Amino acid sequence: MKKKQIVAVVGRPNVGKSTFVNRLVGKRQAIVDDAPGITRDRLYFDVEWQDRHFTVIDTGGIIPEDDDEVMKSIYSQASVACEEADKIVFVVDGLDGVNPIDGDIANILRRSGKPVFLAVNKIDTQKNAAMLGDFYELSLGEPHPISALHGSCGVGDLLDLIVEDMEAGEVEEEIVEKPVRIAIVGRPNVGKSSIVNALLGEKRVIVSNVSGTTRDSIDSDIVFEEKPYILVDTAGIRKKSKVDWGVEKFAVDRAIKAVRDCDVAVLVIDASEGITDQDKKIASTVVEAGRGLVIAVNKWDLIEDKKPNTLVEFEKELVKEIPFLDYAPKIYISALTHQRIQQIFVKSQEVYENCIKKISTGLLNKVINEAYALNPPQSVKGKTLKIKYTTQISTQPPYFAIFVNNPDFLKDNYKRYIENKLREAFGFVGTPIRISVRGGK
Repeated sequence: MKKKQIVAVVGRPNVGKSTFVNRLVGKRQAIVDDAPGITRDRLYFDVEWQDRHFTVIDTGGIIPEDDDEVMKSIYSQASVACEEADKIVFVVDGLDGVNPIDGDIANILRRSGKPVFLAVNKIDTQKNAAMLGDFYELSLGEPHPISALHGSCGVGDLLDLIVEDMEAGEVEEEIVEKPVRIAIVGRPNVGKSSIVNALLGEKRVIVSNVSGTTRDSIDSDIVFEEKPYILVDTAGIRKKSKVDWGVEKFAVDRAIKAVRDCDVAVLVIDASEGITDQDKKIASTVVEAGRGLVIAVNKWDLIEDKKPNTLVEFEKELVKEIPFLDYAPKIYISALTHQRIQQIFVKSQEVYENCIKKISTGLLNKVINEAYALNPPQSVKGKTLKIKYTTQISTQPPYFAIFVNNPDFLKDNYKRYIENKLREAFGFVGTPIRISVRGGK
């Protein structure tokens, strides 16, 4: 059985590549907007058509010879996608006709030696179809008319051609250990993409000093010390009041969804700025989602040599500003110099193992009973809290149910005491803990 083929979707900006990819995937995965240059990094999605399975890569719009820093990076990402791909779909705009940039891209694609399918988008009517003949001058074979937006024309016929040599049925999948999904999150311009590139050892995502460069959440597979991981680079999360409606809002929504879908979130803080109110809000989002958390203080190379005891003072500041995150491990890194960068994998693995930790009921009750005997709660109107039974309901995050004679007798401060005792006994490094108090049997 064949392995899954890779199909790259390329073209100049704003011809409808992401709309086409969303049509293939069957849902709105890639961000779509009328402004050119929305897709900047290469995005991977699994597609099934007529019982054939393949992976599609959505790429940023190509403008060869463009001197803009971001556009150069987009061109580089698209080039890498073409090298990875088994086949290429070249999307052009049927309403605009042949553009000189289309000719430049066609020349590059011909040199790739890969099978190229020329998709002429925005062909919704017979009148528009009359323009197809112009695209023969690109010398890429027969132009295929499609309407990516409406799906009413040509998309199915083009897919038939793409999967023609693929075998039907499930693709061959190697059985591997479930990868730990790590989301790199934080404010704009704190170095998230630089961290991902440093961990991967390649320029997987576009890095720029301009905040907001990353707009999609980018997944990258990597193996570290024989363990599989998925790194998710996310858009910077700004204050709601500063987020523009449209592309940026979708990007922030994706970043928050990436937090909810991950196993461990690595919150990146800029060492030169210290912890901000927005950092705290992002941390709260991670805690509310019940995800594991590692705090990575980036750009530490700019700080550590300035004065003695810098680390001690910085940690004191963190304890003061975010006391509710005492349980989260802190690492001090530099994406630029790669200082301690691989600690992200080490700490994320440790946190993940604590997130999925399951405590036996007998041992759990022993610890809770000892904690109760050591420090019984104060009575309420002459009545005393009695803990009858404790059990762990679920993991990710660890969730415990405590059965008592009257839930009103178990106050928040005593619940925090129990949480602390659970952490003392079982660790639970980097993971929030949920405690449910129940009355009756």
